[in-house]
Amino acid sequence: MPPLALAAPVLSRQADPVRVATERLARALPARTDAAVLVDLLEDDLREGLDALGDVEAHFHDVLSTLRGATLSPVNLINTGDDLRVLERLDELHDVVVQIRKRLAQAAAMAHQGAPSRVR
Repeated sequence: MPPLALAAPVLSRQADPVRVATERLARALPARTDAAVLVDLLEDDLREGLDALGDVEAHFHDVLSTLRGATLSPVNLINTGDDLRVLERLDELHDVVVQIRKRLAQAAAMAHQGAPSRVR
């Protein structure tokens, strides 16, 4: 098999850090259906959170762009600051962070239950 054929899957996995992270978590959890579902939900939450975070970041870039622009009219300032979508995304981001916290706690409990007993 040519070396490039082997490199392609590695590059695609490296390009998706969410997938790499959730696959690693899946390997650390017991091989059960509920663990697989938990990992899938966590992956969705991570993607949703990163997407919302990107929208919030874009809003701040828009504000900076407006403030650096040639015309600082009252209308431009109000329009830039009055982005209801970013407020909705912040609410979504809050909800996602809470969900991720819960899912990681569930994963910790599953990992603990699946871990071999240790002699103290």
